[in-house]
Amino acid sequence: MGQVFDKLRGKQWRHKQVQAICDCVFDRFKLETGRANLTFEELYIAVLLVYNDINKRLPGPHFDPPSKDLVRSMMTECDMNLDGEIDREEFVKFIELLTTDTLAVVSQGLIISLIVAPTVAIATKKATEGVPGVGKVVHKLPTSVYATLVTLAVVWVNSDTS
Repeated sequence: MGQVFDKLRGKQWRHKQVQAICDCVFDRFKLETGRANLTFEELYIAVLLVYNDINKRLPGPHFDPPSKDLVRSMMTECDMNLDGEIDREEFVKFIELLTTDTLAVVSQGLIISLIVAPTVAIATKKATEGVPGVGKVVHKLPTSVYATLVTLAVVWVNSDTS
């Protein structure tokens, strides 16, 4: 339950997730190239890896990575020391800026899945008990179990439509 509250806290949770993903991707490039900064081509590949990681780890729809042109224009904005490369700190800021809308959609999906679905399930349990065939089963289920099953169904449906 603590993880649910962390996810609903917003910016702090988002920053931790982005930082973890960025550290993993940045360290991979640092090991492969032996350099502490990313060139434009490395940055674009890193962005693709970050989006792949986001799409694998986070619930909700899958997101398309940005175009090379967008990455190039954002790189000039985020290159604080103007050396034409992105260091670790600049990379985290770059990814946070790039994924702001992406993670907002994920947060909305979590809110719907984790708050709205159980509330609707509890509110509609009585009505479902009157449905022939399933009504007796629903009546025998404790409300907490029924709400959990409905929430899992909503999460499953959301993950299938993405």
